[in-house]
Amino acid sequence: MDELTLLDWKRRIFELYAEIRADPQPHRAWQRWCAVREELFRSHPQSPSHDARPAYFDYDPALRVYGAVEAVERTRLAIATSGDERYAFTRFGRVRFMLQGQEQTLDLYWLDGYGGGVYLSFADATSGRETYGACRYLLDSVKGADLGERDGQLVLDFNFSYNPSCAYDPRWVCPLAPPANRLLVPVRAGERAPSAA
Repeated sequence: MDELTLLDWKRRIFELYAEIRADPQPHRAWQRWCAVREELFRSHPQSPSHDARPAYFDYDPALRVYGAVEAVERTRLAIATSGDERYAFTRFGRVRFMLQGQEQTLDLYWLDGYGGGVYLSFADATSGRETYGACRYLLDSVKGADLGERDGQLVLDFNFSYNPSCAYDPRWVCPLAPPANRLLVPVRAGERAPSAA
């Protein structure tokens, strides 16, 4: 049954992120993340692609940053997806951080559907060339992708940014990066475009 194999996929991803948050060595945690994702892509029935494998930039400790979350006026939005329908989210905050010597901000969203969840996707200057054009995900707590907090700030380790499933197969419908979440700097960390694999 597809629902039960998808549940197993999600369970494994939740367990993986729990391991990552507990590991005091980010580079080692990233190596584990890559290895588990490679195995899931290769062997799991709910793999986004049994043909392509994730490919990554080398780990860069400078691209692990911490972001201060600030409240913004709550705004309900219909965010574009890779399909025909939009998904309802509420923008509830903004995370402010330094990246490559420049202050950056990304908006934080709450999925309005049953159960909710924090969602943070972004595009950057590599999008459409070295990385998937639509976006990459950094936080998607509905699927377990959550790097945690440190001293009240969100852990934003761009080495863990990954492609949405729709980058591999159009049968998956994925929310994309809202216009406010497009960084002008290149983020050469995390997963590369499937074609660059």
